[in-house]
Amino acid sequence: MYPGKFATENPDRPAYIMASSGETVTYREYEARTNKLAHFLQQNGLTQGDHYAIFMENNAWYFESCGSGERSGLYYTCINSYLTAEELAYIINNSEAKILITSEAKRAIAREALKSCPNVIMGIVVNGETDGQFVNLQEATAEYPSAPLENERLGLSMLYSSGTTGQPKGILRPMPDNHPLEQIPLYNFLQGLWQYRENMVYLSPAPLYHSAPQAACNFAIRFGGTVIIMEKFDPEQYLELISKYKVTHSQLVPTMFSRMLKLPAEVRERADLSSLEIAIHAAAPCPTQVKQQMIEWWGPIIHEYYGATEGLGFTACNSEEWLSHPGSVGKVLLGELHILDDEMNPCPVETPGTVWFKTATQFEYFNDPARTKDALSPDGTMSTVGDMGYIDKDGFLYLTDRASFMIVSGGVNIYPQECENLLITHPKVADAAVFGVPNEDFGEEVKAVIQPMPDVVPDDGLSRELDLFCREHLSPQKCPRTFDFEDQLPRLPTGKLYKRLLRDRYWGDKKSRIV
Repeated sequence: MYPGKFATENPDRPAYIMASSGETVTYREYEARTNKLAHFLQQNGLTQGDHYAIFMENNAWYFESCGSGERSGLYYTCINSYLTAEELAYIINNSEAKILITSEAKRAIAREALKSCPNVIMGIVVNGETDGQFVNLQEATAEYPSAPLENERLGLSMLYSSGTTGQPKGILRPMPDNHPLEQIPLYNFLQGLWQYRENMVYLSPAPLYHSAPQAACNFAIRFGGTVIIMEKFDPEQYLELISKYKVTHSQLVPTMFSRMLKLPAEVRERADLSSLEIAIHAAAPCPTQVKQQMIEWWGPIIHEYYGATEGLGFTACNSEEWLSHPGSVGKVLLGELHILDDEMNPCPVETPGTVWFKTATQFEYFNDPARTKDALSPDGTMSTVGDMGYIDKDGFLYLTDRASFMIVSGGVNIYPQECENLLITHPKVADAAVFGVPNEDFGEEVKAVIQPMPDVVPDDGLSRELDLFCREHLSPQKCPRTFDFEDQLPRLPTGKLYKRLLRDRYWGDKKSRIV
């Protein structure tokens, strides 16, 4: 989020705008605010390679909280704003953060977490009053220079995995001793992949603590663009913002596509999408039916990419490529990809196995050598995050599921993502989760937990309707044996389903296969 020349060339251009409030921060203001905080962090003992953490909702101070570290040689960790105090304390301690930046809305949780964080020397609240534990950001930085540090150095984010299958892991990349204008090669690659350009207008619908929005907004600022930050995703507001600000670029997750497709027809028809040049989607494979409908609506601007947070490697495809290979997430663009079985032998074409990349960027799980070792091949040349998939004869990658979500029922391996992708297309289904639950005869059986649409009654009739729907499209062993209903599934705003929380309810004291 380093503005570079644009702080002087376009000082009055909005660097970012809050979608709901309309609050605007210009490049001149952003430059001054990030410099002041960078000086403050340095004066309070943080030196190159040190860590600090950010825990707050999307707001008008988020960018400066990150951008200050990026221009002062620090690692900054953006933490999921929905965590409990205990979960927050774990990441603060694990990341070795010395300072925590939070908001008034999250102050109470942060205060509770800091009781267990002895190494944090200071708390900062961006929009609240100073007290015995937190200092107000504006008051604390008021007397510091608005000019850059004399020796600006590149800082990096150190983000954590979402913890959907286990304890979150910090992903640490080596920090080069560069000026902030010199990015790491991975970021240069992504800017080209996502077709960024000067003076673009980027619409950010996702939480800023997540890796893809972090990178996307970062690059938009580096190109002198304007970022529209949604406080939270609302499908109708998202479409209105595209028209209002003449948005050129955006990045979404498949869940957002699904929610827009279920808007009333008149809402979708009045959306003016003429300014959009490219819409990237990632985080999870997009169900074939959903992406097909989006391409019919939005045209060929939709691009899909798959790349582990760790930056192991990347695949991508545009709409035309995807239509030729529906369901794929593209060809390999960065890193050498291999599909291997449990004995590390290559799988035949179109045979699922574990996705391994020849490591494209160096990384480690921070303070966790055991997990780092588990993510590497025996010779250390390849890495995996446990995704399962296969390659077709044309070299396109298809993801089937996470290995940890695989259901073993009567000796048959079942990947629930296929069933989830189907169920989410049913007009009465707002969201769906499919996973294995205990079965005395088969070990596990397939269970579906459904979030119905707001006007749908969850009863036996709906269960029978969904059962017939699944059996029309899937082989019997892939179909759920039972359906349960919830008002809201625990899906993170990033689009990832917190499936472990659901699954653990059914396993109780039994040993869970998810690690």
